[in-house]
Amino acid sequence: MTTLGVVFRPQLPPERLRAMVRTADDAGLEELWLWEDCFLESGIAAAAAALAWSERLRVGVGLLPVPLRNVALATMEAATLHRLFPDRVMLGVGHGVQDWMGQVGARAESPLTLLREHLDAMRALLAGERVTTRGRYVRLDGVALDWPPASAPAVYAGARGPRSLRLTGESADGTILDASTTPDGVRRARQLIGEGRESARREGAHPVVVYLLAATGPDAEARLRAELRSEGKEDAAGLGVAGGAEDVAKAVGRLAEAGADTVVLQPTADEPDPEGFIRFATDRVRPLLD
Repeated sequence: MTTLGVVFRPQLPPERLRAMVRTADDAGLEELWLWEDCFLESGIAAAAAALAWSERLRVGVGLLPVPLRNVALATMEAATLHRLFPDRVMLGVGHGVQDWMGQVGARAESPLTLLREHLDAMRALLAGERVTTRGRYVRLDGVALDWPPASAPAVYAGARGPRSLRLTGESADGTILDASTTPDGVRRARQLIGEGRESARREGAHPVVVYLLAATGPDAEARLRAELRSEGKEDAAGLGVAGGAEDVAKAVGRLAEAGADTVVLQPTADEPDPEGFIRFATDRVRPLLD
């Protein structure tokens, strides 16, 4: 059965998060996802608050830009969350938006190399290993966590291009695909991820999380088109969905059939009722997916 989530978009002020978390927890939402977009809100701080304010909600961060974060610090924060809230945390890392990375002086010449080195070190540290490495970007000298998680948690990675998707298969435990991904894009991503896993001789499940831009209500179509237009994607076929619960459930189903394990509904940035959007997802869309 497909897991259904909703994004708390950082275009909302941080003080709105608590009400969204309480609504999600009460409504029975499976997963609430957060973004660490420059220069809006911190993924780790928001995740810690969301987890503390809820009783059962799983919280994902998709994603943390690795150029902004020393791998030892990022892993310490990840381990702390996993120990405080076992089985309720999903953290993803990625290249970050390169223009933003340039603004803060953190742009890497080889984002792919940086992401690979970060993933390899982070997964080893979270597994309780002592790590010494001298890579192009990641350098650790006998580093080990004093408080690693009880068991090694999954580390997700975001990707778009073919080389990055193969890398997630090789070095990550799951992949996050953004809302510019169509069902055909999911199929292609699955193929590339599989190639990466095969080359690295990785076995076992590799969950794929896909965002789906969604709008509901009387002005849903207009809001969806406006957001796609603002991102230069107005002419891209198969992106997003506008309409009622049946329309959204069908769009979720198409992504699931293409290989998505989790579909995260992404409201438009101007969604007029974010809490209502969560209730729409849980009360009206979720039952249609069973």
